[in-house]
Amino acid sequence: MRERNEHDLHAHSFDQAADVYEAARPAYPAEAVSWLLEGVTGRVLDLGAGTGKLTRSLVERGYEVSAVDPSSSMLRVLQDALPGVDAHLGSGERIPLPDDSVDAIVCGQAWHWVDPAVAVPEAARVLRPGGTLGLVWNFRDESVDWVRQLGELMQTEQAYVGDDVEPVVGSPFGELERHETRWAQPMTLDGLLDLARSRSYFITKDAETQAAVIESLRRLAAEHPDLAGKTVFELPYVTESFRARLS
Repeated sequence: MRERNEHDLHAHSFDQAADVYEAARPAYPAEAVSWLLEGVTGRVLDLGAGTGKLTRSLVERGYEVSAVDPSSSMLRVLQDALPGVDAHLGSGERIPLPDDSVDAIVCGQAWHWVDPAVAVPEAARVLRPGGTLGLVWNFRDESVDWVRQLGELMQTEQAYVGDDVEPVVGSPFGELERHETRWAQPMTLDGLLDLARSRSYFITKDAETQAAVIESLRRLAAEHPDLAGKTVFELPYVTESFRARLS
């Protein structure tokens, strides 16, 4: 029960930081989105859509899009940016769409929040036969020294466990395929601080701990040789994408 309460605390923390999340979190690289949706036409559901980071890519590609998220605050930001998108409150366990209504489901940075025992059959319910389930995560590339130090200072070891392991899907979906994309996001110090502020393991800390983290990141930017004196630098990412077809 304690683990589940911790899960729920982190999962619902984004209500407090929707605007910071939108400002700080990266979008998804075009290569990854194209791979997720290879061969897909028709309607796409963005599940756990948040503020619409992935939704924008779907709209730009000309898909009919529905967006579902459990946070009204996150959906508010999404609808302000994408007023034409069909948006609903819901979750991976309760998708408010009819049976056989979408050709693909994509889920960015969110599948680790769901209970796959419930979410997998629920995804299969709303997908049309042969539909695609695509899951994607952006990870900072901590093989780079300053990025590794960034993770240590942001106390990422206290993150909710689950976003760093291969996702669970299984029957009635077929084999889970995997694709990796390496890229970099231009970043400023203010953007880096907002990135920390947008993380669930930061949001759930007390004000004193939050202030200490922010101060440590300022020192990193001022003192690390890869960052010192730069107003704009590149934050390297590895994007991990997974897809499976409904059998």
